[in-house]
Amino acid sequence: MNPVTARLNADHLLMEALQEDITSEDVTTNAVMPQAKQGQADLLCKQDGVLAGIDVFRRVFELLDKGVKVENVFQDGDCIRCGERIAVVSGDMRAILSGERTALNYLQRMSGIATYTHTVAELLKGSKTKLLDTRKTTPNMRLFEKYAVRIGGGNNHRYNLSDGVLIKDNHISAAGGVKQAVEMARAYAPFVRKIEVEVENLEMLREALEAGADIIMLDNMTADQMRKAVQMVNGRALTECSGNITRDNIEQIRDIGVDYVSSGALTHSAPILDFSLKNLHAI
Repeated sequence: MNPVTARLNADHLLMEALQEDITSEDVTTNAVMPQAKQGQADLLCKQDGVLAGIDVFRRVFELLDKGVKVENVFQDGDCIRCGERIAVVSGDMRAILSGERTALNYLQRMSGIATYTHTVAELLKGSKTKLLDTRKTTPNMRLFEKYAVRIGGGNNHRYNLSDGVLIKDNHISAAGGVKQAVEMARAYAPFVRKIEVEVENLEMLREALEAGADIIMLDNMTADQMRKAVQMVNGRALTECSGNITRDNIEQIRDIGVDYVSSGALTHSAPILDFSLKNLHAI
């Protein structure tokens, strides 16, 4: 996605977040700052981590007031340390005060995801297995959270239900079996679409292979089951393992030989990275 398209797709989400925080007016700011006054504040990092979302941080202020400027010291993807000044925000102090919390919420959430993803990706370094995210994202935050995963060194699985065919357990039940589900997907989806099938045991894996699945998701299997599964597949399809994969257990599967590992924890369990906007003063 090019930067212009990404900005247009994100602006309405940022506006909704601002409207959630300012339903009619910022009463406190309007009380203490009745007139426009130019000011400046420092964006400070309060934890070590990986920066993600600095352009989103800036855009929140721009949507409130085009005159607000954010001068970066660091860029997305940079490793940052507690106490470092990340950026300087300058402009009408009323816009800085009103946009502060919303801008920080995005930056903290995105940097937290990038930081957590980075630690998980480092545990897979040197193996053939690529780290993927999932659709287990915060509602209306998927665009930002999946971007943060990439900044942290992970890769994106499908963005939404329109992106690809992933036949899961309930699809299989609805279709009447693995073979039927794959055949129906093959008949419906364009030939350029790969078909992924989630399997829970080796019997389902055998059915998926016989049906011609392109990607096999090994769901909630033990390490021994996954090793047997990779041997059974023997290069006939790509393999992905999934199911409660976190930073604490991912090393157990790094040398099994699966092509991908998907982890919902990248987005649903990453803690925020703490920042604060300090030292606001008139200029």
